[in-house]
Amino acid sequence: MTIADILDPLQQPLVTVLDTPVSWTEVLGFGSGALCVWLVARQHLANWPIGIANNLFFVLLFTQSGLYADAGLQIVFIALAAYGWWTWTHGGGPGTAVLPVRRTTRTEWTWLLAAGVAGTLGLTLLLSRATDSTVPFWDALTTSLSLMATYGQCRKRVESWWLWIAADLVYIPLYAYKELYLTSLLYVGFLTLCVLGLRGWSRDLASPRRADAEVPA
Repeated sequence: MTIADILDPLQQPLVTVLDTPVSWTEVLGFGSGALCVWLVARQHLANWPIGIANNLFFVLLFTQSGLYADAGLQIVFIALAAYGWWTWTHGGGPGTAVLPVRRTTRTEWTWLLAAGVAGTLGLTLLLSRATDSTVPFWDALTTSLSLMATYGQCRKRVESWWLWIAADLVYIPLYAYKELYLTSLLYVGFLTLCVLGLRGWSRDLASPRRADAEVPA
């Protein structure tokens, strides 16, 4: 039995949406993705293993749909998830077991924006020349925004939610264009959860109890 034989059932249609077959892969990606974002918004550690499972489903889905940058992005997400998992449990510093929510520093923004612009331009050029992608710029842009947001999520930077919101606003029409209607709908849900996550993390950041805890003795 080959890997293709094992994965083939996941690629079979489960339901039809707007006359388009929806595979098990897309359905499982939908469910695990929604659960992951909900857990992130609640700052629950289980978001990381659930997120890794979601990434594996999306590797299959995006490869089949010709979204090669998004497929490769999932591999990077898995590595970042391992980093984020460790950071959330060990990055709070001496005397605390929980990594606190913080704001993105000016230095971090400088590096993030520079990396985002360079990544978008480089990936657009690569996808245009080396693949049959029909949406090289948009695929590259969402990849860069997602990586920037994931870094912020790993470090619990509240502005990471704004980056996710920006990415989702591009993902929703992009996936609809590629006839991934269920995934497009999933990202509408992601957008809603991101707004809720932003509100929750902002409240945590502004909490008087948190502020008191950070005042040096």
